[in-house]
Amino acid sequence: MSSVFIAGPASWNQLVVLDRLPEPVPHMQFAEDSWETLGGTSAGKALSLTALGREILLYAVTAEDEPGRRVREALERAGVATRWADSPTTERHLNLMTRTGQRVSLYLSGAAATDGEGDAGIEAEMAAAEAIVLDLAAEPLRLLPLARRTGRPIWVDVHDYDGEAEFHRPFLAAADAVFCNADRLDDPVAFLRSRIDAGATLAVCTLGAEGAVAVDAEGEIHRVAAVPVEVIDTNGAGDAFLAGVLDAMLHGTAVPDALAAGARSASAVLRSRHLHPLLDSILA
Repeated sequence: MSSVFIAGPASWNQLVVLDRLPEPVPHMQFAEDSWETLGGTSAGKALSLTALGREILLYAVTAEDEPGRRVREALERAGVATRWADSPTTERHLNLMTRTGQRVSLYLSGAAATDGEGDAGIEAEMAAAEAIVLDLAAEPLRLLPLARRTGRPIWVDVHDYDGEAEFHRPFLAAADAVFCNADRLDDPVAFLRSRIDAGATLAVCTLGAEGAVAVDAEGEIHRVAAVPVEVIDTNGAGDAFLAGVLDAMLHGTAVPDALAAGARSASAVLRSRHLHPLLDSILA
C-alpha cells in the first residue's frame, strides 16, 4: 500500500519559451525554444515524492491514444507507481513561458471524469495511505466525498486561486493542508489565515523567487527563502515544493524545517527542463 495517494492530472504538453508573453493583438513572435514533455500537477508531485523515496500511488485518467501512451510510459520508466483510468481524450497543454517564469497555459484537451466503476478499490487505497493529495480536475472533484470518508488528511493545491472561483471551493472545504501561489492574491497571508480559520491545519503560499510563506494550526507565520539555483524551467516547481513539505511532515518534521525541505525539493526541479530530473534521460 502507498504512503501517499495522489489523484489528478497527468498530461502531455508542448512548452514554448518566448522573450515576453504575447499581447492580445494580432502579431508575430519567434520562439526561443520549444519541446514536448510530460506535464500535469499530479504527475509532478508523484515524481518528486518518488525521488524522495516516498511510496506513492498516482491515480490519473488518460486515453489510449499516442499522448496517453507517452504519459504512461514516461511515468513507468521513472519508477512512479500508477493506477490508470480511461478517458476519451488525454489532457494536453500548450504552455507559453518566459525565462523569468511567466506562463500562459492553453488547455488543448482535458480528461473526463469516470463513471466510478473502480471506486471501491480507489477508496481502499486512499484509506490505506497516510495522506491523500487531490488536485484540481474533474475526477478528483468526484472523489472528494470518498476521500473525506476515509478520515485521512487531505492536501490540496489550488495554484493561482483568486479567492473567488467556484470550482476550487469544494477542494478548499475538504482540505487539511492548502497550497497556492501568490499570482492572483492581493494578500496571501490573509488568505492563508482564512484557511486556518476554516479548519485547515496548514496553509502555504509559494512566492516564486521570494520563497514561501505559511500559517500553521496555531496561527503562527513561517517564511522560507528560495534556494539559489540557475533556473532552466519553472514547470513543476510548485508541485515539488508541496512534495518536499509533505514528505518532511510525514517524517514528523516541524513546519519551518518542512518548508526548507520543500524549497530544496523545488530547487532540484528548477534545474530540469522537465517536471523532474528523473525524466531527463527518459525524455532526452
